[in-house]
Amino acid sequence: MDGVMLPAVGRIVTPDGVVNGTLVIDGDRFEGVLERDGDPTGWVVPGFVDVHCHGGGGFSLANGDPEAARGAAAFHASCGTTTLVASLVSSTHDFLLDTTRALRPLVDDGTLAGVHYEGPYISAAKCGAHRTDVLRDPDLSELTELLEAGNGAVKMVTIAPELDGALEAIEFLDQRGVVAAIGHTNASYEQTAAGIDAGAQAATHLFNAMRAFNHREPGPIPALIEDERIFSEIVADPVHLHPGTMRFAFNTSLPAWTLLVSDAMDAAGLDDGRYMLGRHEVEVVDGVATVAGTDVIAGSTITLLDAFRNAVRLAGQSVEAASQMASATPAELLGLSEVGAIETGKYADAVILDDDLNLISVLRRGLWVNI
Repeated sequence: MDGVMLPAVGRIVTPDGVVNGTLVIDGDRFEGVLERDGDPTGWVVPGFVDVHCHGGGGFSLANGDPEAARGAAAFHASCGTTTLVASLVSSTHDFLLDTTRALRPLVDDGTLAGVHYEGPYISAAKCGAHRTDVLRDPDLSELTELLEAGNGAVKMVTIAPELDGALEAIEFLDQRGVVAAIGHTNASYEQTAAGIDAGAQAATHLFNAMRAFNHREPGPIPALIEDERIFSEIVADPVHLHPGTMRFAFNTSLPAWTLLVSDAMDAAGLDDGRYMLGRHEVEVVDGVATVAGTDVIAGSTITLLDAFRNAVRLAGQSVEAASQMASATPAELLGLSEVGAIETGKYADAVILDDDLNLISVLRRGLWVNI
């Protein structure tokens, strides 16, 4: 049994509360938390779990290149995201099939936690940065091929519930243990509720790329945020959401049903410039990513560490609440039972921060990560 000794006594966020002490690990697993006397310095939170990410550090998760995907995973791990899902953007069936096959070995070896299809079964009216020419209604034969190609790697599929065949697709996914997420949708309140009743479990970046709230035609947002069967993704940066909207979402949905996501693209961690998201050229100016020549937001340039800090600093959440939304809740959504908490038997993934939430170090599977 080896203790991972912190520079000083830290506030360790555990499922049972905050403990002043240090971590104890055995190989790649947590063995426990050793309480220690002294004034605590900084925070120790579980490694972050990002279930919606397209890339980072100049590397893409969406282009089907395994080495690029490894680069993106390494970049995000250096920022505290120790569990990462590759989100693919809307494309042809053949491309998604080939990319799933290419990424499956990375899921098998633990580099990635799974694959998420953010489309192509989404609304053209709320497509955001997705190509409209590849959007289509859900197809059970396509989904069957994709799930078979993934052999357990496919964890989540975003679907607009108003499309023809959407409810059948949601039921199909739910029966196979794949999370159906409602997003990129122009659905009414009633259509959204039908999607939830069919088995949808999540909302893809709540508020963004969905019909806006109106008091007479409320649309999807209140249907998603009020239903305890739904886990709501939040892109916690002031580009995607006003801090007041973040606070409203966190305080209404509550941390147990709210998860922070980065929605990061290749440019996360890099300077302004031109990049690619799928087949779209993206221009980043002052850290804001848009489809080149438009004002359409194209993912983000934040990491989950940034989202965690924004939840605390901009939206008034406690460190414990932000930690739950960045780790435990996303792990629960995807059934990732070995990550998401500092708890005996789980993977030894942790993020060590100072009192101002600046990054000090990262543990992944019991090993220090280069940051």
